[in-house]
Amino acid sequence: MTTTHVHRRPLAPHVMTYLVVTVPFLALLAAVPLAWGWGLSWLDVGLAVVLYVISMLGVTVGFHRYFTHGAFRCGRGLRIALAVAGSLSVQGPVLHWVADHRRHHAFADKEGDPHSPWRYGTSPAALAKGFWHAHMGWILERSLTDQQRYCPDLLADPDVARVSRAFGWITAASFIVPAVIGGLATWSLWGAFTAFFWAGLVRVCLSHHVAWSTNSICHMVGERPWKARDRSTNVWPLALLSMGESWHNLHHADPTSARHGVGRFEIDLSAGTIRVFEKLGWAWNVRWPKPERLEKLRATPEPGGRPAGQTSGQGV
Repeated sequence: MTTTHVHRRPLAPHVMTYLVVTVPFLALLAAVPLAWGWGLSWLDVGLAVVLYVISMLGVTVGFHRYFTHGAFRCGRGLRIALAVAGSLSVQGPVLHWVADHRRHHAFADKEGDPHSPWRYGTSPAALAKGFWHAHMGWILERSLTDQQRYCPDLLADPDVARVSRAFGWITAASFIVPAVIGGLATWSLWGAFTAFFWAGLVRVCLSHHVAWSTNSICHMVGERPWKARDRSTNVWPLALLSMGESWHNLHHADPTSARHGVGRFEIDLSAGTIRVFEKLGWAWNVRWPKPERLEKLRATPEPGGRPAGQTSGQGV
């Protein structure tokens, strides 16, 4: 533990972690019968989609590419907005999330990685156990990454620290706000309940498992077209729901890049969002992937030295 600086999570937050992981999952299991002819309206769908996109981009653009890796710079207003939006995903306070992810990169798929699926070995039984650990088992453990070691820069930022401390209130808002909107829009308790169920519980559960799949699936199966020191992979079926995070192999090959999907058909909505911020003047010093950098990172260059799927990094 001395090499990774891990602490023990207090009991109350640990119990809350179990609740926010298991209750939305139980709601997802109930979703199919509820959707079969009753209990789902276009308002519920709209609220769920909007909150999913906002909260997931808060994680992928904010927690991940901005706070963890510094892929771009921005002003105070956008920095606070990204921290709040990411917190709406209920994946943990921003300081915890960043500390865990920086530790993941420091020890990727080695001893000290908080969520490597290769932790227990390569046999079928070990990989099954490793998949569970990488996907969600590690979240249910009581260990906390030392923030003083892994994110002292964010601890020193009063705005980020304040948002991190307010995580409990933001979590409550993530479930209550859609219920209030649904209740007011339909002027009924049933409308409030269905909005809470679909745009609150089910939406959070879906975003959880999509995000966790980057830790598990994207380190076990998929393509490895880029040079990385670990087992990170690209998994295209997850690209749209993960906002481009499942182009994970290039991310590990070039962690500070603002764009992870660089191929012609590699959709990266997070990179597109950062591009919009840049054009609006809200983001600057964006670290777009450069052709010469991709040339060096490509694992198997095509004839003539051009990396397959190379782009200028200017699109979505």
